[in-house]
Amino acid sequence: MDSHGKTHHEDASPNLIPLSNYSNRVELRTLLERSDGGAGFVEKRVVVGGWVKSSRAVKKESLPPLPAVFVPPPSSGGSQASPTPSFSCTEIINSKMNIFRKLFDVLSGGGKTYPIFEKHDLAGQKASSPPEYIIHFQINDGSSVSTLQVIVDSVLSTVPATQLMSLGTCIVAEGVLRQPLAASAKHVIELEAEKLLHVGTVDPDKYPLSKKQLPLHMLRDHSHFRPRTTTVGSVTRVHSALTLASHTFLQNNGFQYVQVPVITTTGAGEMFRVTTLLGEDDDKEEKKHVNEKDGVSIDTVKAAVKEKTRLIDHLKRTDSNREAVVAAVHDLKKTSDLASQLEMKQRPKASATLIKPEKVDFSKDFFGCEAYLTVSGRLHLESYASALGKVYTFGPRFIADKIDSTRHLAEMWNVETEIAFSELDDAMDCAAEFFKFLCNYLLENRHEDMKFISKRVDKTITIRIEATASSSILRFSYSEAISVLQKATTRTFETKPEWGVALTEEHLSYLTDEIYKGCVIIHSYPKEVKPFYTRLNDDKETVAAFDLVVPKVGVVITGAKTKNGLRFWMRESVNMD
Repeated sequence: MDSHGKTHHEDASPNLIPLSNYSNRVELRTLLERSDGGAGFVEKRVVVGGWVKSSRAVKKESLPPLPAVFVPPPSSGGSQASPTPSFSCTEIINSKMNIFRKLFDVLSGGGKTYPIFEKHDLAGQKASSPPEYIIHFQINDGSSVSTLQVIVDSVLSTVPATQLMSLGTCIVAEGVLRQPLAASAKHVIELEAEKLLHVGTVDPDKYPLSKKQLPLHMLRDHSHFRPRTTTVGSVTRVHSALTLASHTFLQNNGFQYVQVPVITTTGAGEMFRVTTLLGEDDDKEEKKHVNEKDGVSIDTVKAAVKEKTRLIDHLKRTDSNREAVVAAVHDLKKTSDLASQLEMKQRPKASATLIKPEKVDFSKDFFGCEAYLTVSGRLHLESYASALGKVYTFGPRFIADKIDSTRHLAEMWNVETEIAFSELDDAMDCAAEFFKFLCNYLLENRHEDMKFISKRVDKTITIRIEATASSSILRFSYSEAISVLQKATTRTFETKPEWGVALTEEHLSYLTDEIYKGCVIIHSYPKEVKPFYTRLNDDKETVAAFDLVVPKVGVVITGAKTKNGLRFWMRESVNMD
């Protein structure tokens, strides 16, 4: 294991396949994310598990070849010609059946199951044994963005082939790794299964995922399935890697981890209140959404909206005719409009049940006083830094500020640090090295996920991360930034750049995307645009604060020198929608 906490399986033994901890199976990442694509493990026996992302079946050639019908040679003199075989129409169709199946498979997208043809003998009677198939699965176990092809003989399963091939089916298989016979195969290796150790079936009509790329908002009603989408899976692995990298960097540089409370009695700004004083009668009245005029329950209407949405998704996945889809969409719109009307009628009732804080006796509350969800762990960290020197915390922060932006969510996870006996330049050095460490860690440990994100989300993200990791981060003061913005002749800003004005997103975007084309650190802001606790510089006009700004993102790290020490914090926000 290296300093990043990464185990180098290839270095340990190139021919030994490491098992997943606390399991006898091998993670797909171990096989597929090697430099050789897993070729060094060919002919090795492994156990793998995962869920089916796509599948196809090929029917076994079990019927014996039919005898050819020969045409008698001509009776004319001369040397006798060799007999020429002649085939009946039925024989020709039987011999070409595999071609028809493959054509059907290609036209259907490569993952749908074509009809299972029943075997018949020459007299037209149905064969006594069921048809047998070779099933090709593409499975994923969540450890990697890549999938492994698993080849299974249908006789190994006690589950019907149609159930076994359904998307979402979970399988655990034991077999031998082989090199694919097809030259056009996507992967270097595939698993030839000899045993099916487990099969967990799903109901295809209720499973919301399909081979088609679905918008994430369509899965809001199926949040427990969202991690199985490739996008959410990749984002989750990247987020996990960044979390580990954050702890690794700070621990390696002498910071002590501190847990701060989530529920607090102190704070500033818009905060979420925590209370147990809401009356049960008022709570029940708020939850009782019934239209008194016509007796229609809004809960019933919302349930109908969900059901009709699922119906539309099912029609789209099953390639139903366009008229049926259009009719279902029209019906859904009418139901959604009705739900909106009922909600509008009941808003006045909901507002009437609100309790004003000044009328509440918080001495009877759970904590005996007013309590909130924390917006920052700064006050706790300051006291710990005064005793331990360098400390940090990593946890959720809550802001009750309704800003329509992906950069400001109600719940965000922040990395917050406090450093005693340091100067502003020390904090900027630490922030720059911290951010570059995260970039390098991501490139080294989540390379395949970054390739997928570059393909599906942002085509240049990997290039930008590589550039950041390999170059120094430029620093300049707020006054210099204003001077550069004022010299812009090809750009008009909504907020005029003048000294004393807070830098907006358009200002920061112009500096990082167009002028410097990379990350920058801006420091020494006017005291009016930074928090009151930030220490004044010697000029009495600016304060010892800085922002690390990233192209196409904005501010990711903010730092300041306070009366009690230096602090900087990094915000991690993930918006899956």
